[in-house]
Amino acid sequence: MDSKKVENLKKAWHQVNVNFGSIFSTLLPGMEAKLVPPEGVSFLKGLQVKIGFNGVWKESLTELSSGQQSLVALSLILAMLKYKPAPFCLLDDEVDAALDLSHTQNVGAMLKAHFKNSQFIIVSLKDVMFNNANVLFRTKFVDGVSGVTRTTNCK
Repeated sequence: MDSKKVENLKKAWHQVNVNFGSIFSTLLPGMEAKLVPPEGVSFLKGLQVKIGFNGVWKESLTELSSGQQSLVALSLILAMLKYKPAPFCLLDDEVDAALDLSHTQNVGAMLKAHFKNSQFIIVSLKDVMFNNANVLFRTKFVDGVSGVTRTTNCK
């Protein structure tokens, strides 16, 4: 691989790694996340996720709860999105399915803090996800009829 490609990959890895750590620690204060190559291996051959709790690094992601694993995955996806933004992002209700209400609310707050210039379409069954929404569309099915209501500046 030529040196320009290697340098571009290195810059991308560095920025995604910074974004990943920042987003993850926002969702779970006191915790750290980073992307590192396996010991003795070039970053070009692959990266692994490392998670730390108060300075103690986990050996494996299997040591994490399902909610923590969900936040790791979401943080990594959003770190890449922050590096290379898309016009909008669609998140379905699986994003917060394994999360308790406080972590679900943290996801909404993190999106508002880290993605000020991005648009998200989020499907969720948990009302606390929407506490930070600028515009909210709610759907209801009543007596065989679907209805949609729009709310702005939700708090």
